[in-house]
Parts: sequence; structure tokens; C-alpha cells
Amino acid sequence: MTTVTQPVPVQVHTSPTVLSALRSPRLLVREALAGLVVALALIPEAISFSIIAGVDPRVGLFSAFVMAVVISFAGGRAAMITGATGAIALVIAPVVRDHGLDYLIATVILGGVFQLILGAVGAAKLMRFVPRSVMTGFVNALAILIFTAQLPNIIGVPWLVWPIGAVGVAIIVLFPRLNKTIPAPLVAIVVLTLVTVIASIAIPRVGDEGKLPDSLPTLFIPHVPLTVETLTIIAPYALAMAVVGLLESLMTAKLVDEITDTGSRKTREALGQGIANIASGFFGGMGGCAMIGQTMINVKASGARTRISTFLSGVFLLVLVVALGQVVAIIPMAALVAVMIMVSVGTFNWHSVKPSTLKRMPVGETVVMVLTVIIVVATDNLAIGVIVGVIAAMVVFARRVSHFANVSRSIEATDTGEQHALYTVQGELFFASSNDLTTQFDYVDDPDLVIIDMSGSHIWDASTVAALDAIETKYQARGKRVDIQGLNDESLAFHGRLAGNLGAGH
Repeated sequence: MTTVTQPVPVQVHTSPTVLSALRSPRLLVREALAGLVVALALIPEAISFSIIAGVDPRVGLFSAFVMAVVISFAGGRAAMITGATGAIALVIAPVVRDHGLDYLIATVILGGVFQLILGAVGAAKLMRFVPRSVMTGFVNALAILIFTAQLPNIIGVPWLVWPIGAVGVAIIVLFPRLNKTIPAPLVAIVVLTLVTVIASIAIPRVGDEGKLPDSLPTLFIPHVPLTVETLTIIAPYALAMAVVGLLESLMTAKLVDEITDTGSRKTREALGQGIANIASGFFGGMGGCAMIGQTMINVKASGARTRISTFLSGVFLLVLVVALGQVVAIIPMAALVAVMIMVSVGTFNWHSVKPSTLKRMPVGETVVMVLTVIIVVATDNLAIGVIVGVIAAMVVFARRVSHFANVSRSIEATDTGEQHALYTVQGELFFASSNDLTTQFDYVDDPDLVIIDMSGSHIWDASTVAALDAIETKYQARGKRVDIQGLNDESLAFHGRLAGNLGAGH
């Protein structure tokens, strides 16, 4: 009897499309409410980042509006939120301080152009070289930064902020058990606002963070001289802004990919970020990149999955600050702090710090994760932490792989009775594993013929070729002959091209 095994179909996770959301009242309501929650959370953040950059609050708010709307069309990751961020504010702050607002806007526009160039040459593909340990460190550091950013709003404030914030946290945790259609963060914001207004509770409110604009953004052309001197002033900051913005945005896109079990178009996202920054600059914005905290509110806390939520977050932001500024101003900061604290708790990868996980995880992986967290938290810059983490991961990988290369020696005789030394080299040969290769040979006691069998190895770089050259040179100095055998085609071609041309010494 023959048993036929049926192939198991692979399930492909897909997010709702814009069209499907527009056709479904339930999905559309979810996307709209998510956009509203994000817009409310954007306001104090944009104001704070404007202060960091040294510009008027309207610059950050208009930047958040323009970038959210533009990226909803041009971006490659649905439901991701883009706007003014702390990382970009820190990069561009010196431009405002030393040269003024016009130079800042010119920097933002040039930064967008650089992002278009980086996107066009495929910089987004470099994301494949970010290991999971760095990604985990990035996520955990992000959660810590989101939490620590709330400390000024809960330290040195009226004591009533604490119980009100605790009620907000309770609402966010418990309300989804009653209703999953309305985002719990929105319920918390509305309830706490009503309670504090009706009870006339004097606690810090959104209006205390800075004056909200009362007009729409208009076209802004920076008045800077079009000279080489201007370019030398703004180009370094623009390039730093482009790299930091892309790195943070692509890392956020990868995180959302994992949360939603869907893919995204990283190159399109890189190009979209460039377009959004250029548009932001021409409307007097300070530029920005993906906002990780707000993205987590949108995707995890509110359950949004389409570009509609991103688009509406920008639209609602503009409506709230321009038309309903007086209403927004009375929202207690404690409500927004409660939202962000729960976002922080939900973002942190608690599994990664469980004793059982740490016990199973290789020490090198844990070191890379912890180092990424420390650097990000110490510098308050996610991009720097990720770069350091990737470099550390490369070192750990190189050390690990270098131990896989080994050399064994035997003395054999030919049919004529002549003896020769046979060295069998196993493993991957590159700079980390081949630097000690020259010490594995017995140059003094070996017979006149030395055969090196490379059939179990692969040559990856010039360091290995230089090491083999050095080995041959040492034997030749003692009147002995070396025969390298068994190279695969790629290694043979690589060795043949470089052998004898690298200046290997004795």
C-alpha cells in the first residue's frame, strides 16, 4: 500500500490593504482611532524635540505633519510613523545654534537629497548585516529610552500626577478585555482629561510644553547663499542626518516586520524618507525619521496595519494643533506618560533577559546585546548604538570562526621511499584564522618536500594568501619545496591572482 504525503501549504501573513480597510467599517474605525491616538502622542514629542533642536515648536509640529502625510504615500512600511525625532534634533542642533533657521532648513533639504542617493544605491540592503543580538539590544534600548524620556514628567511634579498616571496605566491594561475596537490609550487620554478638568486638578498639561501654532504651514525657501562655503557648512550635518535617519527608520521597519509578520520594501522606505525630509524642509520643518515610540503605539497598542493610520495621524495632528489647540492644551501630561510607559513595557523583549534564555545564549551574543543597550542609552542615539553593536558582532563572529581552522601534520613516504611532510588544513581561512597559520609548520625538521592539502579549506582574503606566501618563503630559505594542493576553483583563482604580489616577508 502506497502512502501519498500531501504537501503542507505555507501560510503567508498579509496585512489589510488600504482598499480593504476602506471597505470595512471595523478596520477603518481602528485605523482612524489609531491615527488619533498617535497624533495626540506626537504633539508633546514634537514640541520637546523642537526645544532640543533650538527652534520654535511650530517647526517640529509642522515637520511631524508633513512627514507623516508624505511617508504614508511614499514609504515602504505600512503603519510606520515618521516625524521629528530626538536623534535628528541632536544632529542638527549645532546648525541652528551657529548659523540660524535658514541654514537648518537647507540642511534638512540636503539631508533628504542624500537619503535619495543612499536609497538609490541600495544602502537599505545593508540591513541584512544587522544580527539578531543587535536587533534585540536595539529594541531593549528603545524601551529604556522611551521610559527615561517620561521621567521629567513624573519627577518633581505634583503628587497627584502619580495616581492619575496609575489610573491611566490600569485603563490601558484592563480596557482591551472589555472592548478591542477602541484603542485603550485613547480611552485613557479622554477619561483622564475629563476627570482632571471636571475636578479642576492642577497638574502639568500639554499646553505647558509650548505654544501651539494657529496657522497652516506655508512654503518656506531658505535664504542661504548658493556657494561652496554654504555646502561645506551644511553637508556634514546633512550627511549625518541622512545616515542616522535611514538607520533608525530601517531598524524600525524591520521591527514592525517582525511584529506584524509581514514584509516591507526597505529601498522604497529609504527613498520615501528622503522625499519626506525634502518636503518637510520646504514647509519649514526640522526633518526627522521613523518615530519608534509612536510606531509602537500605532502598531502594538492600537493594532493599526495600513497607511491610513499614518496619513490620518498627520491630518489629525494638524487639526488638533491648529483648530482644536485649546482642547489639546488641557490634556494632562500624565495621560500621555501612561501611554508611553505601557509602550515601553510592551516594547522591551523580556524573554531576552530571562535567566533561562541567558543561560542558553552564547556569551558573545549576550555581550553584543548588552553593549548595544549600553551605548544607545549612554549616547541617547540609536544609530550609534547599532553601529557599535554591529562592529562588536563582527568581532565576536570573527573570533568564533577563527577557531574552526586547524592544521594537522603527518610524515609520509612516496613509492620511491622519499619522505615528505603532509599538512592538512581544515576550515575557513581569513584574517582572523590565518594570522597564526605560519606558526603551525615545522620549518626546521620537515623533509625537503612539503605538501599542503587545502581541499578542506577556503581562502577568503588577502591575509591568507600573504600567510601562504610567508610559509613558502620560510621553507625556500631552508632549501625546501612547497606544493599547495586541493584548492577549490574560487580559492585557486584568488590565490593565483595575489600570490607573490603581497610582499610577504620572512
